[in-house]
Amino acid sequence: MNELSKETSPYLLQHASNPVHWKAWNTASLQQALSQNKLMIISIGYSACHWCHVMEHESFEDEGAAQTMNAHFVSIKIDREERPDIDAVYMKAVQIMTGRGGWPMNVVALPDGRPVWGGTYFPKNDWINTLSQLQALYESNPEKLIDYAEKLQAGIENRNEITTEQTETEISQDLLIPLVEKWKKSFDWEFGGMARAPKFMMPNNYQFLLRYGQQQQDFKLLEFVDLTLTKMAYGGLFDTVDGGFSRYSVDMKWHVPHFEKMLYDNGQLVSLYSVAYKRTQNPLYKEVIEKTLAFVSKEWLTAEGAFFSALDADSLNEENHLEEGAFYVWTKTALQQLLGNDFEWFSIVFNINPFGHWEEDHYVLIQNQSLETIAAENNIEISTLLAKKKSWEKILYEAREKRSKPRLDNKCLTSWNALMLKGYVDAYKALQDDAYLVTALRNADFIITRQWAAEGHLWHSYKDNNSTINGFLEDYALVIAAFLSLYEVTFDQKWLGYAQQLTDYALDHFYDPNDAFFTFTSDLDAALISRHFEIEDNVIPASNSVMAKNLFQLGLYFNNTHYENICKKMISQIVLGIDYPSAFSNWLDVFLNFSDQNKELVICGTDALFWNAKINSRYFPNVVMAGANRPSALPILEHRFVEGKTLYYVCQNRTCLAPETNFEQVIKVLNS
Repeated sequence: MNELSKETSPYLLQHASNPVHWKAWNTASLQQALSQNKLMIISIGYSACHWCHVMEHESFEDEGAAQTMNAHFVSIKIDREERPDIDAVYMKAVQIMTGRGGWPMNVVALPDGRPVWGGTYFPKNDWINTLSQLQALYESNPEKLIDYAEKLQAGIENRNEITTEQTETEISQDLLIPLVEKWKKSFDWEFGGMARAPKFMMPNNYQFLLRYGQQQQDFKLLEFVDLTLTKMAYGGLFDTVDGGFSRYSVDMKWHVPHFEKMLYDNGQLVSLYSVAYKRTQNPLYKEVIEKTLAFVSKEWLTAEGAFFSALDADSLNEENHLEEGAFYVWTKTALQQLLGNDFEWFSIVFNINPFGHWEEDHYVLIQNQSLETIAAENNIEISTLLAKKKSWEKILYEAREKRSKPRLDNKCLTSWNALMLKGYVDAYKALQDDAYLVTALRNADFIITRQWAAEGHLWHSYKDNNSTINGFLEDYALVIAAFLSLYEVTFDQKWLGYAQQLTDYALDHFYDPNDAFFTFTSDLDAALISRHFEIEDNVIPASNSVMAKNLFQLGLYFNNTHYENICKKMISQIVLGIDYPSAFSNWLDVFLNFSDQNKELVICGTDALFWNAKINSRYFPNVVMAGANRPSALPILEHRFVEGKTLYYVCQNRTCLAPETNFEQVIKVLNS
């Protein structure tokens, strides 16, 4: 029978009424496959995934498909967001078999879990026919499948081998020049981003390019980053009516998204737009930050200070059928009725024309010009046009709220919460809105009290008052990074203490000194068919690159050469082997920390927090901040507090200039 009604994952619960005899991934399910000598179907997706819903409706709700699955297979449903470890291992297998990956991901495996076949979405007839053929082959010639499984397993293990380059000499920062030049060849100079579709935002790519452009004074590169951020904000990818970004755009111009909204995207994009605002003071970036955080607070922030995970791509249309984007799109007729005499102005701003048309009679709102340009070309005051735009968005918001909303994924993931926490901290740095810091501190308290077990480990997931699933490396890495960001704005050393505790736990239970990297799963977890080292930066930076960045920063704060040496070893084994820089952007960001432009700034004095806020509101990506408003034994602060004075220590690699008392002079030094 279908056992998913016992689960808490919204994705698994969506499949609880399927006629398929779904089971969750657990010891009993795996043992059943072994004891009954049955092939396993391992089907992986997530609640906001449009094509997951399509395959569910076509195949998993179909009695004929269910009959085939139930007769011969142990069928296991997995929420990839709850179990990214399982997803990563079987994704490698699918990529080896098919050359691509995605979700839904469907794998057929031997009773011991080793895969023999897989892919992503399959139409019903193809699905049934393939399963029937595999079962017939398993009955008639199981050795053939076993032989293939062994070869595929060898391929998976080969992918796990970390291709590294080691050197005893210091790696020159000049290594970055050809990598960035190669990267530039992929730039889309019309709409920003990379010159391909679909387009993913990849926030960390632009964090690195922004920093590199700033430090190298590469104004063309900075122009490209600004073009990208502007076009993303103009596109249908960004929900101008209510804030927040969808996961990616299916086209080149950031126009039509897959409409799911994910917490991890929005947390990182708030951070990205915050640092970009600090550099440019562009009011568009401020609008994006404020709208996105208003959306997050309204739709995802819980009474406990946690954040929910996602909103679905699909919602009920007027015919009461689930349809991708139904909540977000507009017909020309509906817009004319809502906006009346202002419709023509609205059409100019949001392209209710062939440029903004999606499909059938639906439009997705997109700008292709700034309001300033539109105002100048149409002889209207910019203040008037701004007021109109705000009024239109209010009208559309109120109309849209009457529609059936997308389904909510109401589990809370520790790693994604940490990304959103850091987003709030970065927004606080940029805009100095105290409410953002309050929200960040509440979320940190949630993580500490609910997701940090007394035994020292983090939990990965939280729902219905239950913390479950032993934490993965991504949970530790991103929580540590978030706590470090809290220290940067509060100078409260407890955040450094928490970060150090979690780092030491990760070193004890995840670090492999032979490979010099951290495994994705703890040594306390049951082994899968293969170990996983998360090395390549993707939509979320690789947990190993985040840990390297954390170790660098903690090494400075605590004068801990052990942390620094691990970081250096990780970096040296990665950067010399980089071919595609976009897949290693966070590693490159860590590498920049070892440039001769990187500095530490220590502020000591009773008004240290006041001056710290002044620094935080400016863009200094190459500066590590520390400070105190009282004497401190923290190694980076020790013996630096002098009663009655505010002293600034500008340091480089632990070597400091004479203490400075003039704030403007400090800014000049940091800018030099």
